[in-house]
Amino acid sequence: MAFKATVLTLYPEMFPGFLGESLSGRALERGDWALEAVQIRDFATSKHRNVDDTPAGGGAGMVLRADILASAIDSVDPAGRPRLLMSPRGKPLTQARVRELAEGNGVVVVCGRFEGIDQRVIDSRGLEEVSIGDYILSGGEPAALIMLDAIVRVLPGVMGNPDSGTHESFENGLLEHPQYTRPQVFEGMEIPGVLTSGNHKAIDTWRREEALKLTAERRPDLLPQPVTK
Repeated sequence: MAFKATVLTLYPEMFPGFLGESLSGRALERGDWALEAVQIRDFATSKHRNVDDTPAGGGAGMVLRADILASAIDSVDPAGRPRLLMSPRGKPLTQARVRELAEGNGVVVVCGRFEGIDQRVIDSRGLEEVSIGDYILSGGEPAALIMLDAIVRVLPGVMGNPDSGTHESFENGLLEHPQYTRPQVFEGMEIPGVLTSGNHKAIDTWRREEALKLTAERRPDLLPQPVTK
């Protein structure tokens, strides 16, 4: 069974977006994965198809109504797929979680808008809140596209060389080492000699050392922390 992503959104026209191009687009055409966008507004019951209301207790903005969103979620057969809510307060998406999701048969993704969604839907429908970073977007759709891109690219057969993704940032807990290609000299800067030496052991050692150095400089939080007594 191909990996299937079902996205619940107020803007289904945003999908597949860039997922219809390049590796993910070709994989979509081949049937390596499938994408379905469900319009939440189709489950509104009012004349004007309103899907939101003012927040209980007052405050700015609007909140997606529990009854409407729950109906939209219930219309989708999860078929064992996790239900994910793109949310800035969710657990940060990691490469390890991406690979876990890619090993399943798909995901159901809820894209929030406005000030968020009614907490009762999160609780009653068992939504796993997922964040792609410590910043706020206009809605969950861009975050969903990014998450799906990360998942689809590691699905079997999507990348031509299955080893392509094994040496990238976060795959081994480190940022990726610097990459080089021709020309040998660019604006007076040469490719590090070790990379053209043919000594694969030395190359592996250099790449590991460079990855450690970059990680220490830019993301020290990824490195094992010393145990304090």
